[in-house]
Amino acid sequence: MARIAVGGFQHETNSFAAVKADFTQFETADGWPGLSRGAALEPALAGINLPAAGFIDAAIAAGHTVAPLLWCSASPSAPVTNDAFERITTMLAADLRAAGPVDAVYLDLHGAMVTESIPDGEGEILARIRAVVGPDLPMVASLDLHANVTRRMVDLADILVPYRTYPHVDMAETGARAAALLDRMLAGWRPGKAFRQAEFLISLVAQCTLAAPARDLYALLADLEHRHGVSLGFSMGFPAADFADCGPSLVGYGADAAALAAATDELTAAIAAAEPDFVPVLLPPDAAVAEARRLAANARRPVVLADTQDNPGGGAESDGVVLLDALIRGDAQGAVLGVLADAATAAAAHAAGPGAVLDRGIGAGSAYGGQQPLQGRWTVEALGDGRFTGTGPFYGGNRMQLGPMALLRHPDGVRVVVSSRKQQAADQAMFRHLGVEPSAQKILALKSSVHFRADFGPIAEAVLVVEAPGPNLADPAAQPFTRLRDGVRLRPLGPVFRRG
Repeated sequence: MARIAVGGFQHETNSFAAVKADFTQFETADGWPGLSRGAALEPALAGINLPAAGFIDAAIAAGHTVAPLLWCSASPSAPVTNDAFERITTMLAADLRAAGPVDAVYLDLHGAMVTESIPDGEGEILARIRAVVGPDLPMVASLDLHANVTRRMVDLADILVPYRTYPHVDMAETGARAAALLDRMLAGWRPGKAFRQAEFLISLVAQCTLAAPARDLYALLADLEHRHGVSLGFSMGFPAADFADCGPSLVGYGADAAALAAATDELTAAIAAAEPDFVPVLLPPDAAVAEARRLAANARRPVVLADTQDNPGGGAESDGVVLLDALIRGDAQGAVLGVLADAATAAAAHAAGPGAVLDRGIGAGSAYGGQQPLQGRWTVEALGDGRFTGTGPFYGGNRMQLGPMALLRHPDGVRVVVSSRKQQAADQAMFRHLGVEPSAQKILALKSSVHFRADFGPIAEAVLVVEAPGPNLADPAAQPFTRLRDGVRLRPLGPVFRRG
């Protein structure tokens, strides 16, 4: 049985966001564990829906041993600082050298990392690890469904294994699939490779695999794998990374070149044919609140508003107040919004105590689009330390550390969940931590694009996607790209990018 080195370095980069990811953000635990090295890595990830956790469990079950290196992630944001990237990749390579002889390497990567100086972060990580282990040692990496895959990544890794669900309920499962493919390589399988890129960008809101067209494309992918005896991966891309290879891509692996070509040709054609269907339905804040009130009047379950452009899972700061203001002005009494990242307000609530009234502005710390804190007299209804365990399909098992949290109520009856660290509202435990039962609410406003659907979709009467201000733009064509490759359509059937 083999000895496999395991490491991970994850970041999803929004080139147009305001706050960069420095080393502290990778070091600090938030919705995911903080930077963990060596013997601390396995217990830090145990029981969590993460690729590295799934890989470790599957590899050990197959009889292999694991040499833990380093694992870390930071919340999506503006590019990773050069300092953070160099420190972490240096540690990762050093840990690999210190681990002694290994038979293979597995890396838990995102696939959409951009640094201050390097547009293809994962390509550089793979190059540095390949420089340590040489050209022949098997190296497999798992990727996020939103990966922007490059030719360099495909060339350096023996196999890339992207997620297949959005919401990403299959992260641990993807790690297990990567372990199974690596196990085949260790037994002598050396597959050929295929790589294709689509010529249009897809809004995150339109990438949900619970509905067409993404649902049907992944069903076809699984069918093609079965029919042709190949392994396929389809990444829909992260459309806020300003570099040449941004966008959807397809990877394939198989020993039979003809079968691999047939499978990749058919899936490539299906992706192209689905282009017109990747169009999201969006509502401005006031219209969304009015429609939510109308639906909630006769609903037996919550109406959910997705504040997609202020989604911290897409690089926003989760501090926008435009939708919150619309709820208050629209008389959406009983509505609850979460999670608003505002450490100063959370600290003030803890200092004042339950029942106190805070006469202050909240949110808008990043001042995106000229936003100012929303003034009001906020009653402190509940307090929490921000330490709880996720219970939903996406965050399930994760030991969250969001810092001091508070539930505040506006005089007009709208409540807001405030945290000290940003994390998208994709788990009901975030609300229950402060005594709010999500299923009992009339209207829930969530700072998330799609991940919330895994846990909140089953309890929702309806879901409305709101186009309130934020840097996680729902329309990629609205972003000021400068570095894409020529010919890419900035949205399905949309304008074409030309340099200069």
